[in-house]
This record gives sequence, structure tokens and C-alpha cells, in this order.
Amino acid sequence: MNENNNIALVDEEVNIVKYDTENIKNLIYTIRGKQVMLDSDVAMLYQYTTKNINKAMKRNINRFPEDFCFQLTEKEVEKLRFQFGTSSLNKENYGGRRYLPYVYTEQGISMLAGVLKNEIAIQVSINIIRAFIEMRKFITNNAQVFERLTNVEYKLLEHDKKFDEVFDELQKNKKEEFNQKIFFEGQIYDAYSLIIDIIKQAEHKILIIDNYIDDSILKILSKKNKNVEAVVLTSPNCNLNRLDINKFNKQYPVLKVARTNKFHDRFIVIDNKQLYHVGASLKDLGKKCFAISKIEDMGYVEKINELS
Repeated sequence: MNENNNIALVDEEVNIVKYDTENIKNLIYTIRGKQVMLDSDVAMLYQYTTKNINKAMKRNINRFPEDFCFQLTEKEVEKLRFQFGTSSLNKENYGGRRYLPYVYTEQGISMLAGVLKNEIAIQVSINIIRAFIEMRKFITNNAQVFERLTNVEYKLLEHDKKFDEVFDELQKNKKEEFNQKIFFEGQIYDAYSLIIDIIKQAEHKILIIDNYIDDSILKILSKKNKNVEAVVLTSPNCNLNRLDINKFNKQYPVLKVARTNKFHDRFIVIDNKQLYHVGASLKDLGKKCFAISKIEDMGYVEKINELS
């Protein structure tokens, strides 16, 4: 191996590990726009413990401003581990630490060598700084390539976003496809879930006609989209008081409740466009066998609206 390319030409008597330039470059990462090395990797090269390296830094904290040394956040540690599978950050090693890792920039490593006042540390620091310089040249010489990669990554993120939008739309359409569903005794959650899906379709108005509702209708309508008006037509004897309605309107406006004897069956009208016939009161979903049917004839929607 060429002597000039060695990070450290080591004497077996002092038990220093030999690292070439390529190896040391593999220990340099870019975080917060700066090229840095992990405290544990710096300690390995200096033949110190990580604890002692950071102790030396903290004893001379005025010499280590944030552009020389800074502590990683939990999110940065996870990102570094995910991207590079860094051995110094595997869960076994990192889990035993009482603090998040520190990282040192090129200037921080140079300052650290002076603080340690050790010939080995000084020589290793010189070679580490050379590795930083080579990395900087590499990034500068390939700036256009990195810019293209960034643009590609941005486009992929945009495609992912569009894919999610298409997927959500497909899911929405899928929920709208059913014409009739029958629920048997005990299928309370399934029936409740379908009613919520119907309620969530509304963009402007929901009309619910049910003579036997109670305060459970409020839990259902709390799932509606924001600012969608909800109108409930029920019998004069329904168990829903004005206080509950007022409290609901403070958090999920707007709910209006009217009393009428014009209807026997139960219906849900969405945005004056979709009409559903519900075979059971909404407070009794899943207690007995019943069906929910979508009525396609738009003429019935107009007639329901006239009666309401």
C-alpha cells in the first residue's frame, strides 16, 4: 500500500489500526448540509473511548461552536441508520448510550486534535482532514450529478403523492359502488362502518329521516366532513334534547333537527344527489337483519326533498 495514501502508518508497538483514505471517507456523512463524522468513529480512529472524546470536547466547549460539533436528534439518528445501516448506530450499540451521538465537522476534528495534545491524535487528524478535502472535491466535481439525483428524487415524491391521490379516489369510488347490502344480527360494526362511509361522501348537505333516533345519531354525524350541513327529520317524540344539539353544534356545525309525521321508513340523502333507504333505525344498526339500499331514480330524491 502506498505510504502517502495511508490514514495512519502504524507501529505495532502502539497498537494503532491502519486506515486508508477510502476507508476514512466511508465514515464521513452529510448532515444539516455539513460533512461530519460520528463521535464513535472519531474515537475509534483516535484510539480513545467515545465517552472520553466527548468529555474532552465538553471540557473545552467554548472551542466547539455548533459548526464544529453538534448533537444529533433522534430523527437524524434513525435516518442515518436507515440510509447507511451505520454499525456505530445499530440498536445494540446505540441502545447502550445514555445520550444521542455527537458529530464533528472538519474544523471540529482539527480542534479536537489540539485539545487531546497527543501525537497520534494529531497525525490521525491530519489524515482525516485530507479525507474531508477529498470528499469535498468529489462533491464539487459531481455537483451536477447530485443535482440531477435530487431532481429525480423530488419527481419520485411528486409521483408518490399523485399515486396516493389516485388511490384515495379509487377507494372513494369503490365505496360508492354498492347498490344494496344486507346485514344480519350482530353485524353492528359493519353496518355502522357503511353508514359512516355514506355520511363521509357528503360535501354540502346530509338529510337523515328517522323517527326513532336518539343521541347515537350525534356520534355518527361527528364523522361528517367539516362545514357540511346536517338536517335530521324525526318524530315529535324522539329522544334528542336541545342541549345535546347545541353542544354538538359548537364543535361540529351545522346540525338542524325538525319534527314531522310524514315519513314511516328511514332515508339518507347526500348532497341532494344520492338517496339511500335504510331498513332499520340508525340507533339499532346490526341488532336485527336489515338492508341498506341505494335508490338510483333521481325523481325520488326530488320528492323526498319536497316532503322535507
